[in-house]
Parts: sequence; structure tokens; C-alpha cells
Amino acid sequence: MNRWAFTTENLPDEEQYRAWREAMGRLCLPVGDPPAGRGFRGRISCLRSPLGIEFALVEGGPHSISGRYLDQPAAIWLTLLVEGQAVLNCEGMSFELSPGDIVYGPTFVEATLKFNSDFRQLFINVQRLILSPRCFAPLSVKVGHLRAQSGINRVFSGMLRMLAEELEHVSPEQLRPVELSLTEFLLTSLEDEKSAFSLGGVTGARATHLHRICQNIETMLGDPNLTLSMVAGAEKVSIRYLQKLFAEAGNTFIHYVRTRRLDRCREDLLSPLHADLSISEICFRWGFNGSAHFSRVFRNEFGISPREYRRRGDLITTERSAAGTPAGPERD
Repeated sequence: MNRWAFTTENLPDEEQYRAWREAMGRLCLPVGDPPAGRGFRGRISCLRSPLGIEFALVEGGPHSISGRYLDQPAAIWLTLLVEGQAVLNCEGMSFELSPGDIVYGPTFVEATLKFNSDFRQLFINVQRLILSPRCFAPLSVKVGHLRAQSGINRVFSGMLRMLAEELEHVSPEQLRPVELSLTEFLLTSLEDEKSAFSLGGVTGARATHLHRICQNIETMLGDPNLTLSMVAGAEKVSIRYLQKLFAEAGNTFIHYVRTRRLDRCREDLLSPLHADLSISEICFRWGFNGSAHFSRVFRNEFGISPREYRRRGDLITTERSAAGTPAGPERD
């Protein structure tokens, strides 16, 4: 199910917090002891994007999310405080959050997020496999705090705040531009965070450099003549140094470019914005030299041909339309 929602509104007081704990468990968010008093007010609206990024808008009264949830895939989580007051405690650090602030970190790290007032919070879960092609070592990220006071963090926070406001009114397919932007914003924001990576030393500096290089490569994917020497020249580094950066990330330049081009083609094959483009036009758009070669490497990567992949996407969209899937949240 790509969308689900939950509310304690119509539940008896004595059942509300138990049901809340179960609903938060679906988000892999362990809640602490129930707050004092009878009953608990809470509401969740969750939407999963086509790539598998989970977006959940959570509203409730004062309580804590505490501990760690081991039964989940390796991922990076982000959370944006939309309204209210909260404090995050993790590994001896404490962050007082104001509306608009973003906190991030890897799964499996024990942390406590305490809400001191009624709140609205956007939680985002990005699985490691989604970030790996663009991130040097996704699970080396430490828990960190991005204040939304100025610069790129303010822009990032603004995008997430608007998404929180509209989450109940967008479809999974409409989240595709958000998926792309989210990864770019996250990597750019973390580039200036000295505590973001636990790699440290020279390796940490190289990781930051590789992130910047990969962002520049993204702008050149459509060039069929893109080569390692072109990128090295644009970055004013040697070809040997560039090869070493990719080797340290467990990758190669050729494999990275091919993977990113395939990802871009896959997104276009499902996007309604590019429904009028032929498969050949899409593959040429992202730097492949021939449709036969593209079809072969696409099948090797995803286990299905581009034509079959597009047909499946069209079938899913048609089935949803025929079923009258509402724009708002579905209830279990």
C-alpha cells in the first residue's frame, strides 16, 4: 500500500495510546511510556514514493519517541519539526528544535525525540540502496542537526515544510521530483557539516569532494561523449585521483555513470510528464548511444525490458484510476 492513515479520534480513551504505539511501529518509530492523563490524541498520514522513500506527517500531543527499531532495512532518516517544541537526545548530544529545523541520522542508532507540546512533524525514511549511488558511505552518517536560519538549509527546510502541508493531497507519482530534489538537498546540506560523516581525516575530505563531483556529473549525464578525462579536466584533478575516489567508494566512473543514466531513464519511463517520449528518445536523452544497447543494460540492471517496465507503470496507474483512488489518505 503506497498510502495509509491513522487517527486515535474515534477510539476509546483506554485504547488510544496502545493503538498509537502500533501505528508508530509501522513507521519503525518506538514510542516511550504513555503520557500522564487519560487518552492520547494522534494522527498519521503516510505516503511511499515510487522509489520507496517513505514520507509520514505525524501530529500528536506531548510524548517521546525513544529507543531504536532493529527490524527495518538500513536507511537514513530525516525529520522536520513543522509545529511545536522538541528536544533530540542522542549519543551524549542534545538538540533543541525549533519549527523548520531538520535532524538526520542512520537507522539502528538509539535516540530520544521528546515533544514538549502539541506538535506536527514530518518523518522521511530513505533506504540505503537509494542513497548509495550518490553517497560515499550512507551508513557512516552521524546524527546531526540542520538549522533552517539561512542558506541552502533554509531552502531545504522550506521545501519539506510545503511538502508536509500538501502530503495528503499528492499522489505517489507526483513525488518523483521531490525524490530527486531530496537527495540533492541532503548531500549538499551535509557537505558543509563537519560532523556528518564518521570517516574523518583525509577520507572524509575525499568523500566531500566525491559528493561535489557526482553532483557535477549529474548535469552532464545527457552528453553521450562524457568521459573520465572530461570530468577530471572540469574538476582540475588528475584522472588517477578521480579513479581513486571512485575506487574508495567501491565503484568505478563507468559503472557510476551507467547506473545514474539508467536511474534517470527509469524515472522518465514512469513519469506522466514524459509519456509522449518514445523509449529511444528517453535513452538518447540521457546519453545512451543506441536503443538496443540501452535495452540490454536496462534488462541486466532491473531484470525487465524498458518496454515492459513502462507497461507495468501504465497498468498500475490505470488500475488506480479505475479503482477511484482518492487524492487524500486511505484508511486501513
